[in-house]
Amino acid sequence: MKAVLAFAASTVLIILGAGWLLTFAFPTPADRAAIVASGWIALGVQIIAFAVARLTLRQNVIAAWGLGALLRFLVLGVYALLMVQALGLPLVAAVVSLAVFFFLSTLVEPLLLNL
Repeated sequence: MKAVLAFAASTVLIILGAGWLLTFAFPTPADRAAIVASGWIALGVQIIAFAVARLTLRQNVIAAWGLGALLRFLVLGVYALLMVQALGLPLVAAVVSLAVFFFLSTLVEPLLLNL
């Protein structure tokens, strides 16, 4: 549980920092709404993927990482193809921000798996 909380906290910090930087590239209010929505989605997906990797750490960590990567790609695809339009968000800001959040927070994952 300690590792999941540490990962969640670091992911929140990453999303806040990267989200703030992304507002310089995507300055409109609609773009900011897309960044916020992407941040919430990224946080939820990343915590689930990390928890799964943590639970299967001793059995097969590579399979767990693969499942997490597949989950991230699936969510990114569904978000880009269905959810962005349904929510009325700007496509580029939404997809770029979600991809950035996934990428940056995934870099922290191996550091916290063995906590």
